Amino acid sequence: MRLGFVVERLLQLVPVLLGVSLVVFLMITLTPGDPVEIMLGNERATPEQAESLRREMGLDLPPHERFVKFVRNALTGNFGRSFFHRRPVAEVIAERLPATMELTIVSMLIALALSIPLGVLAAVKRGSILDRIATVASLIGVSMPGFWLGIMLILLFAVHLGWMPVSGRVDFSHEVPRITGMILLDSLIQGRVDTFLDALHHIIMPAVTLGLAMAALLMRVTRASMIEVLQQDYILFAEAKGLGRARLLMRHALKNALIPTVTVAALETGYLLGGNTIVETVFGWPGLARVIVEGIFSRDYPLVQAGVLVIAVIYVSVNFLADVLYTLLNPRVKL
Repeated sequence: MRLGFVVERLLQLVPVLLGVSLVVFLMITLTPGDPVEIMLGNERATPEQAESLRREMGLDLPPHERFVKFVRNALTGNFGRSFFHRRPVAEVIAERLPATMELTIVSMLIALALSIPLGVLAAVKRGSILDRIATVASLIGVSMPGFWLGIMLILLFAVHLGWMPVSGRVDFSHEVPRITGMILLDSLIQGRVDTFLDALHHIIMPAVTLGLAMAALLMRVTRASMIEVLQQDYILFAEAKGLGRARLLMRHALKNALIPTVTVAALETGYLLGGNTIVETVFGWPGLARVIVEGIFSRDYPLVQAGVLVIAVIYVSVNFLADVLYTLLNPRVKL
């Protein structure tokens, strides 16, 4: 991988993150509602007390100065103090981000585990009943709203059958010392199999809710790409030479067919991170997306800006890793 490519991608990161920060700042600033009035609520505060609180929160500055101050402090990792939580925003994000990342990773694994085999089978058995069933299932999956699917899963598996927990990440009796903040990983590191199984029990429904829609899209992409690759001359030539069908599919066709799948999966990471907002609310999942929604309602400007900025950094980083993965799938691709 060329050093110039890495430098170019890092330079592209600057205007993207700056633009994201500016858009979020403008949207939350123009949203009706005063953070000071929300915090004071029904308390009978004097104008002097309200003005003192406004200065303490930095809201007495003009909007452009507040934005410049946020960007300058963000470059040093200082996102300020949360209006609502009354502690550094970096602490709130570090506390909630692992839950969102854990849910995103598990959802992605579910999506890939379903979409790639089904996409390959649908392409190989093109026009068969299996292909038609997979196509219809993918159409339903793409069309199904995430919040509706989540509610239906709760009603069926949690309320009616009682098989799954309604919300949370793990039972209180299974709490483990924090290492990475991802309970599944932390429990494995510490050899707590019972805690791992309990955490897996809690994450299944929200992860399936997020993963099914993505699996439906990736299945269609994998199927279309696989059909195209199977029609290439080098595949037909290898088949004419008597190369085994399984080896032909796995070693030659699939690696090239996965390049569009990797591209879409990386782009859809933004959907998983953004879709977490609804899913985390429905399932009571204590992640970053949920705390950003709470910050919007409480007009917690520093928390919302920093939270969205962190998600943007993750999204850009995942797309960079996808570019690197291209070279592993197809050595002819040069970065």
